[in-house]
Amino acid sequence: MKVIRLKQPGEWEPLEVDLPKADLPSGQVLLKVKKIGVCGTDLHAFKGQQPFFSYPRILGHELAVEVVAIANDVTNVGIGDKCSVEPYYNDIVGQAVRRGKTNCGEHLQVLGVHVDGGMQEYFVYPAEFLHPTNSLSDDQLAMIEPLAIGCHAVDRADIKEDDIVLVIGVGPIGLGTIQFAQLKGARVIAMDVDDAKLEKCKEITKVKDTINALGDVEEELTSLLNGDLPTVILDATGNSTSMMNTFKYAAAGGTIVFIGLFMGDVVFHDPSFHKKELTLKASRAAMGSDFGRIIRLIEAGKIDASSFITHRMNFDDVPTEFEKLFEKKDLIKAIIEL
Repeated sequence: MKVIRLKQPGEWEPLEVDLPKADLPSGQVLLKVKKIGVCGTDLHAFKGQQPFFSYPRILGHELAVEVVAIANDVTNVGIGDKCSVEPYYNDIVGQAVRRGKTNCGEHLQVLGVHVDGGMQEYFVYPAEFLHPTNSLSDDQLAMIEPLAIGCHAVDRADIKEDDIVLVIGVGPIGLGTIQFAQLKGARVIAMDVDDAKLEKCKEITKVKDTINALGDVEEELTSLLNGDLPTVILDATGNSTSMMNTFKYAAAGGTIVFIGLFMGDVVFHDPSFHKKELTLKASRAAMGSDFGRIIRLIEAGKIDASSFITHRMNFDDVPTEFEKLFEKKDLIKAIIEL
């Protein structure tokens, strides 16, 4: 079978390897990969800028798959089922997992980051981390994991109907975050440095208010909000300047959630932080329960899972075409098709 591995930053390595053995261990399934979403993590890894990463690595954790074989004791999925893959698991049960925080366990493994991922025709995976639905398309299935990131971040923010929510960064994670914040009934404002992306954001999410981050953000916010400021800010940029500016934009008593991350230190003015009595949170990955919830929301037409996709490439073309994604100014989400 075909495998494409990132040998080192900027260098792909196509491989031909044997199919996984048909005699599956207990609880395992053999999956055929149908589509792979390209994540910011994959782009950062290609450039050598992804933390907690080692090479060589098979990338790919936003996956649409089909079950082609199951171990004798597997009951939650059957052969032929189409599934979304929950790409994080804890092979050691640590303190966080014992407290129900499976998304940030001390020994968390993430497909395509800590262990080899889905950029291969077939792979074996634990059945318990599969979320089957035969009512969604492969495109929609590949989008469930990035949507889960925004879903979990909104849960972390504990948004109420009377909140004013500012979502910074309108890539795929930000777009999903906006949709889940809207489901809470809150007023949502979107912010980015790219006007074209903000227009696309309006088209996809129907958000009414947008701000370009290159302007006078504080003035625009207070003007838009009649002197008020956002009570919840979710930053999906992974940009140090953007993230540290959130402390200025937040209302007193407000909450800031960092969805993205960067390789460096977050610095803020402590007296101002205390004066406003701000709450600062990180949001990592998602919970297993988020996947089923998102599947039901897509089926009900409450979440848009496929209009984020702006670019496609064939699996065999990854070694020659992947780097060209960095030149696509209109890129939101690329899908690799097998």
